Amino acid sequence: MDCCAPSNMTEAIKTECPSCGEKGKNVQLITLKSLLRASALETVEPKNSYVFCSNPACPIVYFSGNHSQTFEENNLKVPVYPKNQSVDVPVCYCFDWTRERLFQTVGTDQKPADEIKSHVQAGRCGCEVNNPQGACCLGNVNAFVRGINL
Repeated sequence: MDCCAPSNMTEAIKTECPSCGEKGKNVQLITLKSLLRASALETVEPKNSYVFCSNPACPIVYFSGNHSQTFEENNLKVPVYPKNQSVDVPVCYCFDWTRERLFQTVGTDQKPADEIKSHVQAGRCGCEVNNPQGACCLGNVNAFVRGINL
């Protein structure tokens, strides 16, 4: 499975977060299985659809499509970009491009997105099991770098 290719799911479920009301993005069950702590994983209902809430101000990371379950960052094994504002939070989880590491590229010839893209093309990424968003991080990396270069 190519983590950066469009998903094979029949229909992307977009629902509103029960906490903040923003639209979330459907994530595969494998993402939750990979990133939830054991105590949270024990409560997952595999037949449910799960959604990622990207609102940085919202405490909920994942919620079920029927709103019967929610998971917050303390339920995950990793800090969650964009919710956790720490400089050591990965923006790219597969290749450990943290905010700090991206900041360090400002004013240099280093192009993190190009480096990540070459790894993706070589089949080395695993965003569906490493990134809490369950999707390719290149969009996040590009947006973050644009923001610090303004």
